[in-house]
Amino acid sequence: MARVFLAIVGAAYLVLAAWCAILPDTTSNSVGFTLQPGAGQSEFLTVYGGLQVAIGLAFLWPLYRPSDIALPLFLCVLIHGCLVIFRTLSFGLYSGVPATTIVLAATEWMIFIGAAILSW
Repeated sequence: MARVFLAIVGAAYLVLAAWCAILPDTTSNSVGFTLQPGAGQSEFLTVYGGLQVAIGLAFLWPLYRPSDIALPLFLCVLIHGCLVIFRTLSFGLYSGVPATTIVLAATEWMIFIGAAILSW
């Protein structure tokens, strides 16, 4: 069950990374970013493309090595726990949060709770 969960989350991260790399303007606009030529584009490609590829591969690792499930599951809890904390904090600090961001928050919560339950 944990392997399937991580595979779904990992595949989603790879799809998001591809979307960020192939259509950075569309992706960044959907989360409220305006990309500045050069530095902003490079940063977005690196963090939203490269980092998401790394996260996706970490979650897909148990498909390659089925016995290695504990660390990717722990990373899933850790990463999404931090996302949930900071996303929730942002809702208290900032107004005018669009629906896209609320959907992201709900997804982050679901992944965090799912990974936490599977880690238990």
